[in-house]
Amino acid sequence: MDLTSYAVLAVLLINSPERLESLEGAGELLRESGHSAPQQRVTRADVEALRDLRGDLVAIFESATAGDEHDVVERINALLVRHPVHPQITGHDGSPWHLHLTEGGRVADQFAVGAVMGLAALVTGLGVNRLGLCQAAPCRRAYLDTSSNRSRRYCSDRCASRANVAAYRARKRGVTVG
Repeated sequence: MDLTSYAVLAVLLINSPERLESLEGAGELLRESGHSAPQQRVTRADVEALRDLRGDLVAIFESATAGDEHDVVERINALLVRHPVHPQITGHDGSPWHLHLTEGGRVADQFAVGAVMGLAALVTGLGVNRLGLCQAAPCRRAYLDTSSNRSRRYCSDRCASRANVAAYRARKRGVTVG
């Protein structure tokens, strides 16, 4: 089981604040993530819990972007205590037996367990510097750096291109862009 793939859940939640404004939006987010069964109902308590989790995850990515490894680890450890993992072997949709991190609890709890375990696996396996916030102002969307040379600084090609064009234009005017 590749737990680092679960870290994408954290990025998805951070980058989707508008979806946490309604039950429908949160339900769409969870179904899109593949982390919620279609028959599971999202409650207002789930939406509130996801908003709180999003704030905690943003703080982790901010600390990682600032290079504060100890704060990242402390924050992830606190979330691991708050969202304990309950692994279960399962088989569904014609898939062979495999592990799921949790099958019980609220919808938001299931999402949280996956996101937090994914970040923990990524940080311990690849390092804190693989978490980041887009450096293209004013974006600040989260990303996971999966490049071989740890060089990613933007959430998307669009932001990278926009930042490079802005830097080029600033150089042409003789202004330094940071």
